[in-house]
Amino acid sequence: MNAKTNNNLMGLAEKLVAYGRSKGASEVEVSIQETSRFSVNVREQNVERLTEAGNLDLGMRVFVDGKLATAGSQDMSEETLKRLTDNAIARARLGGADPFAGLPEREDVRVKAGDLKIFDPAILELSPESKIEAAKKTEALGLADKRIKVSTGATYNSVIASFTLANSKGFAGSYKKTYVVCGAGFQAGEGDNLLQDGWYEVSTSAAKLPPPEAIAKKAVERVTRLIGARKVESQNVPVVFEAPVTGSLLLGFLAQCLSGPTLDRRQSFLLDKLGQKIGSGLITIYDDGLLPGGQGTSPFDAEGVPARKTLVMEAGVLKSYLLNTYYGRKLKMASTGNAGGLNNFHMANGATKAADIVKSVDKGLLLTGTIGFGRVPTTGDISTGAFGLWIEKGEPVFPVAEITISGNLADVLKGIEMVGDDLDPNDTVSGPTVKTAVMSIGGKGEAK
Repeated sequence: MNAKTNNNLMGLAEKLVAYGRSKGASEVEVSIQETSRFSVNVREQNVERLTEAGNLDLGMRVFVDGKLATAGSQDMSEETLKRLTDNAIARARLGGADPFAGLPEREDVRVKAGDLKIFDPAILELSPESKIEAAKKTEALGLADKRIKVSTGATYNSVIASFTLANSKGFAGSYKKTYVVCGAGFQAGEGDNLLQDGWYEVSTSAAKLPPPEAIAKKAVERVTRLIGARKVESQNVPVVFEAPVTGSLLLGFLAQCLSGPTLDRRQSFLLDKLGQKIGSGLITIYDDGLLPGGQGTSPFDAEGVPARKTLVMEAGVLKSYLLNTYYGRKLKMASTGNAGGLNNFHMANGATKAADIVKSVDKGLLLTGTIGFGRVPTTGDISTGAFGLWIEKGEPVFPVAEITISGNLADVLKGIEMVGDDLDPNDTVSGPTVKTAVMSIGGKGEAK
């Protein structure tokens, strides 16, 4: 993936755009993604699966008087691509016109891809042997703890990708991106009371990925703290969301409710709520496409709209939805640079230590993980399997499993009383530890 390769791909994309226009397309967009992936999965120190593959994928959108057709190919021969374009234009003419369809107007991309720190040449230099060894070492360090029964597997993945985009509005841009993943999962417990958890780290930089020792330690801590987990009585109590769960449950669900397709289908409880207070005044949320080194960072989105830092919620007030060009037009708003999905969707840090949030709870749950989904965007209702640590008088006293938590996202957000200072922006969707006033815990008997 050198500069010459990128130049050749851009030349191919621009040539295909020009060909499509010459054949009668009103608008043409061509994207090309070149990806090199390595993945190793280790279990009990044996390599279970080893994959190394490269892909070159071309995607095309053609519009003929508001009628859209899409096409794709991994064959980059000129004959194939011209035939692909001809067929796409013919199919577009057979479709129905959509007044909202079409490419975004061209905007200058003012940030340089190199300044975003999303490409690390050192990842290209990692040998397969070193990646396999990292996975094996992470697993071995975890298995060395006598409390661990078995490994559910360790992994090391690396991805090197380039993205090239050109369209008939005059946009032409490209960038390169890398990331590495290392982690492991383990099982602990006795008899039928076996639980599993683990830990995985991701980084766009090889040097910033924590070493196997740190990853294994975190994975072991997460699973061994669940040993002896039991049910609790059904009741309504405060819930502390551990930082990873704030991201995966609360923010992941919120992002779904803010997305263009969900809003367009009128399946979001946040429809027509811009400018309204939907959460605690302690909550501020951004979707930051320009975060240096972020997993979701890029100079522009999948249709060439420049990336930006979008203020989604400020002091509990909903400020923005997450839209591409098409849904922006349908909702009479501008694109937020979210073609292709979320960028880096983060709740801002608060001022309280996570440990102090736990200490503030007289009786309640520290939620450390969930099982299943059970989320309804239309209403905001949540009901999902869960596990964690039971808190009494400000201290975790025993692990809890085989319970459900239920509530409503609007109520949970409005009920947030404390926000931690432990945000790890390394995940695409992340937040700090937070405490909400009350949720229903389903366990033994009826809630009190």
